[in-house]
Amino acid sequence: MTGFLSFAWLWVKAAHVIFVIFWMAGLFILPRYLVHHQEALGDPVQAKAWAEREARLRRVILTPSLVIVWVLGLALAINLGLFEGGAGLGWLHAKLLLVVLLSGYHGWAVAYSKKLAAGQGSLTSKQLRMANEIPAIFVALIVILAVVRPF
Repeated sequence: MTGFLSFAWLWVKAAHVIFVIFWMAGLFILPRYLVHHQEALGDPVQAKAWAEREARLRRVILTPSLVIVWVLGLALAINLGLFEGGAGLGWLHAKLLLVVLLSGYHGWAVAYSKKLAAGQGSLTSKQLRMANEIPAIFVALIVILAVVRPF
């Protein structure tokens, strides 16, 4: 492997995958927390406990993992020639688009968590359960693009 990461390519790639797993774990659990938090809004003690759990999840797992995934992922993409017009990288452009959309979902979930902490939930538990499926769909598509590289 050539490029500025040639000596550390596999280590950076491994770290990227590890933090993707952490990020996805957080994105899989946060909507479930939101459902429980939404249902506990009538009980101030329970609602506060869920708000604290969500805040800890955001602070310890979600946001740090997102930042590390982006930094390492961009380093890997630059090393592949993403910004040099590299031919045959359509899969990487599509993957990057999906990661941008998934990051937007992350932002929405974090914002909704903070909204719930203020006692202002507007979605139903059913809607939150449906939103919980979004990360699974996106991560499946991202993995397919990264492994199969269909275009």
